[in-house]
Formats: sequence, C-alpha cells, structure tokens
Amino acid sequence: MTSQKRFIIEVEAAKEATDGKPSIGPVYRSTFAKDGFPNPIDGIDSCWDIFRTAVEKYPNNRMLGRREIVNNKAGKYEWKTYKEVYDIVLKLGNSLRSCGIEEGGKCGIYGANCPEWIISMEACNAHGLYCVPFYDTLGSGAVEFIISHAEVSIAFVEEKKIPELFKTCPNSTKYMKTVVSFGGVKSEQKEEAEKLGLVIHAWDEFLKLGEGKQYDLPVKKKSDICTIMYTSGTTGDPKGVLMSNESIVTITAGVRHFLAIFNESLTEKDVYISYLPLAHVFDRAVEECIIQVGGSIGFWRGDVKLLIEDLGELKPSIFCAVPRVLERVYTGLQQKLSVGGFFKKKVFNVAFSYKFGNMKKGQSHVEAAPFCDKLVFNKVKQGLGGNVRIILSGAAPLASHIESFLRVVACCHVLQGYGLTESCAGTFVTFPDELDMLGTVGPPVPNVDIRLESVPDMEYDALGSIPRGEICIRGKTLFSGYHKREDLTKEVLIDGWFHTGDIGEWQPDGSMKIIDRKKNIFKLAQGEYVAVENLENVYGQVEAIDSIWVYGNSFESFLIAVANPSQQTLERWAAENGVNGDFDSICQNTKARAFLLGELVKTAKERKLKGFEIIRAVHLEPVAFDIERDLLTPTYKKKRPQLLKYYQNVIDDMYKTAKEGQASVQ
Repeated sequence: MTSQKRFIIEVEAAKEATDGKPSIGPVYRSTFAKDGFPNPIDGIDSCWDIFRTAVEKYPNNRMLGRREIVNNKAGKYEWKTYKEVYDIVLKLGNSLRSCGIEEGGKCGIYGANCPEWIISMEACNAHGLYCVPFYDTLGSGAVEFIISHAEVSIAFVEEKKIPELFKTCPNSTKYMKTVVSFGGVKSEQKEEAEKLGLVIHAWDEFLKLGEGKQYDLPVKKKSDICTIMYTSGTTGDPKGVLMSNESIVTITAGVRHFLAIFNESLTEKDVYISYLPLAHVFDRAVEECIIQVGGSIGFWRGDVKLLIEDLGELKPSIFCAVPRVLERVYTGLQQKLSVGGFFKKKVFNVAFSYKFGNMKKGQSHVEAAPFCDKLVFNKVKQGLGGNVRIILSGAAPLASHIESFLRVVACCHVLQGYGLTESCAGTFVTFPDELDMLGTVGPPVPNVDIRLESVPDMEYDALGSIPRGEICIRGKTLFSGYHKREDLTKEVLIDGWFHTGDIGEWQPDGSMKIIDRKKNIFKLAQGEYVAVENLENVYGQVEAIDSIWVYGNSFESFLIAVANPSQQTLERWAAENGVNGDFDSICQNTKARAFLLGELVKTAKERKLKGFEIIRAVHLEPVAFDIERDLLTPTYKKKRPQLLKYYQNVIDDMYKTAKEGQASVQ
C-alpha cells in the first residue's frame, strides 16, 4: 500500500486542553462517508421490520437450521423457511400476550444459540417486548441479578439450563412468574416450579396457549428499546446496555454499505454458522444482517470440539470468530504441519512465502498464488467447509502472526473488527486485501465519528506527532444508556460522545491500533505507573506463550506474571533440553520457567520496555485461563480481580522467592 492512501477524513478540528479538561484530537470519519452516513433502508425502523420484510421478500428461503440427531449421531441440517419461522413467531407472540405480557414487558432468554432463541427474540420484537439475553455461561448468581434488575417476568430457557434457573429462586420470583423450556419439561421440574411459585411450560405446549387468539402488533419506533444486553463485566455487577431499534438498524445499513464497496455484498445465498453467543452483540448484529438479506443461519451443536465437523456439514460462507477460536484453528494447522514430514513442511513454507510476498506487493489474496491455493492451501479452506469467503474476528485482539497466517492459508478475506456492546458491535474494521492494516482494527465503519481524547496520567497525547488517547465514538449506533444506572451513563456518555475506556493510536492510513485500557493502570511501590494491557500485548508476542496475565501492585516494586505456555513449543523445547515428563510436569520444571522468563525478558528488551516493566518471575499454568473458573468473561477478556483471587498463593510465593534473590522462579 502506498503511503498516500488515507481512509479517514477530518470533519471537526482538534481542541486544546482547557479548564482542567484534556485536549481532544480532530474528529474523523470514514472516507466512505464523506458525503454523509449511509441511510437505513426505507421502511425499516425496527428489528421487527428487518425480519418482516425478509419474510415478504424471501418466504421460501432457508432461514434457521440445526442438525438432526439420530442414534446419537449428527446428520444433515434440517431447515425452517422464513415463512415457517414467521408463523411460529406469531403463535409464540400470541402465547406471550395471553400470559398477560404487554408491550414494554421484559422477556429473558437463557441458553446456547438455537432456532428457538431467534424465534423467541423475534416474538419479542413483534410485540415491543424488551429481549433480555443471559449468557449461557453465566452462573445462577449473575442470572438472578439480571432477572431482578431488569424485572424479567417470563424467561425462555434451554432444557439443560432449567436447574440453573431454578437456583435463582426464591429471590427472582418477585418478578419472574413464567418459564418456557426450549424443549421438554420433566414432571419433577413441574412440581418443583409449582413449589417455587412458577409456571413452567414445554415449548410445544406453550405455543398452543395462544391458539384462537389474535393480538394486534404495536407500532414500533426507531427510538424504542428492543434489547437490554448485559455486559459480562470484568469487575462488579453486569451493566444493562439499553439498545434501541435505531442502533441495530443503523449497524446493519453500515455493514451492507461497507461490504458492497468491496464487491462482497451479503446476499440471500450466504450461509452463517451461529455459535458465538447470541447474548453478545457481535453475533446478534451479524445475524440481523444475515436475516435482512434472506440468508441462512445454521446452528452448531454446542461443543467446540465438534465445531469443525459442523462447519464441514453446513459449509458456511460467513464465519465470525473470537481470537480464541482462531488460535485453536492456527494451533491445529501448526500441529498437522509439524507431523507432516520434511517435504510437506518445505512445500508449505515455500508456497506460504510466495503468496504472502505477492500479497505484500498489493495483490489480492485471490490473485496472489492461485496455483498454491489449489495445491497447498485448499485443505485449509475445506477444513472450514470449503465455502468461507469472509472470516471476521472480534471481541478481543487477534495476534498479528495468526491474522497474517490465516489471510494467506484460509483462501478468504480475514477481517479484524473492534466494537463494544455500547456501540452495537462494529465500530472499526480492517479492509479486505490491505496487509498494511495487520495488527490494527482498521478505519472507522462508515456510520460513526471518532476522536481521541488525551489521557495525561498515562502520557497519551491526542495532539502528539503519533496521536494517542481514549477512543470516543459518536453516532446512531450508540446505546441509549445503562438500565437504572444514570450515574454510570453520565460517566461515559458526554455531549453525545461515548468514552470507551480503550486507548487507541491513529495509524498514518487512518486505521486504529488498540494499545491499552484506561482502567488497567496501577502504580508500583516506587511510584511508577504501569499500563498492564499494553504490556500483555507485548509479552503475548512471545512464541512460547498462548496467554499471559501480568500482575503488580503499589506495595511491590516489580512485576510478575502467570502464563499459559504453548504446549507444542514448550514440549519441543523440553525434548531438545532433556526435560522429561508430561506437559503439567514440564510447566513445574525450574528450567522451563527459567527458559520462558528468558524469552519474556528478551522480548521486553527488544521492545525497549522500561526496567520496571520487565517481568521478574513467572508461573507456568498448563490449564488455559477459562470461563468455567470465572477467570475470563464470555468474550474472553481477563477478569483481573478473579485472577488475583485464584492465583493469590502463587503470587505470594513468587514475590517471596524473587525477593529472596533466588533465580526468579516461583
């Protein structure tokens, strides 16, 4: 890419610091919006309109599919058309209303993605109810909080989650009176519900409740709230993000406009695999885009180990992922390469270098090496089903080496985006075939304004030669506030600008690089400030590490870390250095810790980190940080207070040992 390319235009000038307020950089928007933001489609004012118009245009298109299970074996996908889904949605809506649920009522949805999830959501959209999703990974404590906080009166629930939902009683039954299973209900569950003061219905039974009744659908406005989406939150109680019809309608218009520019428009032929939680805005927004064009949504079976098999059967064209999933794909491919023998590896490396070289010169992934695609990389493409044309990564940063690897071998566009629940998902996204955007989240999407605000405490200057500061967003995709928390809303929504808490750095071409998090800053004993997220990004580039949590506090003068090592890299190192045992025992080995610490220190020095930013001790954790132990949010962000609590003894030992002057091991 030539240095003349610039993908943003300035629409308002910068402002110097005044009256104790920090300086503010210029306001920019996408060059694709230089003549104004794309207009939402006429006649589409709500999420219900998105679905209703799709049913009118594409009544016989396949809409929702799941694999039939016969004798515990998964078979083909079985589909319901748009018209079939619409008919069930109307029945469900009548049943909801016959239970006394009126416009503005709150309806919970708890469980993994499935056709019933979308059908329940659409019934809420039809009748002007607030759809309140609960992450299917949430425990009963958080679910109880959300039911009470949002005043949820009816909850749809995956069959296997019924016991978890019952654990929220009796506190939740102040509001929740009715439960509807996505499947069946056991007789003992009916009895238990009665004791708890609940009415519980099986899915088919509930659909019959509204038979013979007809309720008018209320008129829905753009400003109406359609969903309260609770953020998983790394600290404190979840916050209820109020999402209007307008924010979702605006994002779908923006996505369609963006893809059309690159001749990659979504069409009714597109097939999407639904496995990222629908309770998260990333998946919800994408599925709304697919519904709008009459595309097909196939659901996974709920097991990450079977995801590749589901992909093979569904053959999706659009694949959205969080970095955790793409890291698994990358590791799996690397393992196959490592056991493939010298010749196979050599052929792969030559093909990779050749194609990557041509892509760096500006060729599209299609033109760069069609011969190599056919002979070498086609297996990767087939592994994802054979039809994927766009992989979109979001929710957390994707490592550059994984992104560049997939851009070459997956034979499709690999895009990385950035957004928040509060901005209705996509706010920045990288462009197809622009390799200079690697390591960034790309320029702003064409329906928001962006500016950086200086953060003097962290020495980030929005007016510096390299502009850095807190990312602030303005536009119609923004949320309407936090439910029942005007105090928190006022903190982050100021004069129409949403303050994200993320620190960004403008690149010369107008792409944004996320470099830090405003709140993840602490002071060491000697008074030095540490921006921990930035350090984790640096240390995360060490090949021998899959994930790292860096820790320090104001009572200590140096940093320590807990790292998930790359099993493949560490086992290879162990074999070469005479260290025996399985992965767990290698992680406990003093030599292995010293090796990994050495790699971390080497990287710190190469990246010219300050002395106090260099890690002095590391603990190797063989089990990846996970949601099950409450160490990560459902979008794989680190829960720092929980990590501290979980590893408190390890941390105490590391500090004690390091201070005693032993060889920086725990």
